[in-house]
Amino acid sequence: MIIQSKRIWIAGQFIAAQLEIQEGKILRVLPYGSRQADEDCGNDRIVPGFIDIHTHGAYNFDTNDGEPEGLREWMRRIPEEGVTSILPTTVTQMPDVLEKAVANVAAVAREGYEGAEMLGIHFEGPYLDMEYKGAQPPEAIAKATVEQFKRYQEAAEGMIKYITLAPEHDADFALTRYCSQNGVVVSMGHSSATYEQALLGIANGATSMTHVYNGMTPYHHRKPGLVGTALRVRDIYGEVICDGCHSHLAALNNFFTAKGRDYSIMISDSLRAKHCPPGGAYQLGGHDIEIGEDGLARLKGTETIAGSTLFLNRGLKILVEDAMVPFDTALNSCTINPARCLGVGDRKGRIAAGLDADLVRLADDYGVLQTWCRGAKML
Repeated sequence: MIIQSKRIWIAGQFIAAQLEIQEGKILRVLPYGSRQADEDCGNDRIVPGFIDIHTHGAYNFDTNDGEPEGLREWMRRIPEEGVTSILPTTVTQMPDVLEKAVANVAAVAREGYEGAEMLGIHFEGPYLDMEYKGAQPPEAIAKATVEQFKRYQEAAEGMIKYITLAPEHDADFALTRYCSQNGVVVSMGHSSATYEQALLGIANGATSMTHVYNGMTPYHHRKPGLVGTALRVRDIYGEVICDGCHSHLAALNNFFTAKGRDYSIMISDSLRAKHCPPGGAYQLGGHDIEIGEDGLARLKGTETIAGSTLFLNRGLKILVEDAMVPFDTALNSCTINPARCLGVGDRKGRIAAGLDADLVRLADDYGVLQTWCRGAKML
């Protein structure tokens, strides 16, 4: 199959080109018009597929449900917003719920599915701080132990690739070291860590931060906290929810200005309510939540934010058009940066020969016109 456009994102810029795709890979990149194209996209933008490394669910499905058909439906339909790779993300819950959830992801991955590729599991909690737990269920927050994590990883058949934990509650940073030395990215979040504690977390293997600004010690000029760490230590990754509600547009601009184009990661932190009609009753970790007109989820009857319903293509538009983040920096945050963070930058996140044919055809208003997952047209 040959796809061509006058604007294909290659080497940090748009050029007129043609992509030859074979068996899910980009076989070669040719000058525009070299051969007869199967898909001529005219002047529409072709960019790498989006990668969401922090997303709990959509289409009324939550990772914690542990239900295979709901997970398959999510993967099949999420390319509607340009997402071609994903980390289904758990919420803090009791061990039996979490074991069932991660085992379900592993089983579906083993048995086969269509759509966005599951690159692994994001294990958010239960090793979190009580003060900065956010909407995570307090009754299920647990002490970090290598032994318990090994049981979760066994149930997941090794698919846990990313973990959010509070480093100040990881005694001797034992779990941080174990994960970082065994192929699991450690992200600091839902944490009351000081700047100094965060630096020790990094020194022991943490390489990312979970939804910067939210669920962590705020910035103060005499107590930089986790936010100050994220802004100061530029060569660790930082997730950020780009809906313009979780963080002020100016705060988003500050984050991307400090972090640069190579270590910022846009996430949705989406809930089961994403892609569902307005209203309705939903839960997160067994607790009731409600969706406001702003698209934010809150614990029912409170102002505690419980997640978002953000589409990644809309997040890209918010960053570029409203937060005034340069396009290349914004696009990197949902393509090559998460790929490199997860260690899959050799096959994801860019448009180049030899890489997976994960592509999004974007309109000028950031609407998703077409999506290809490993060469298969999904939209």
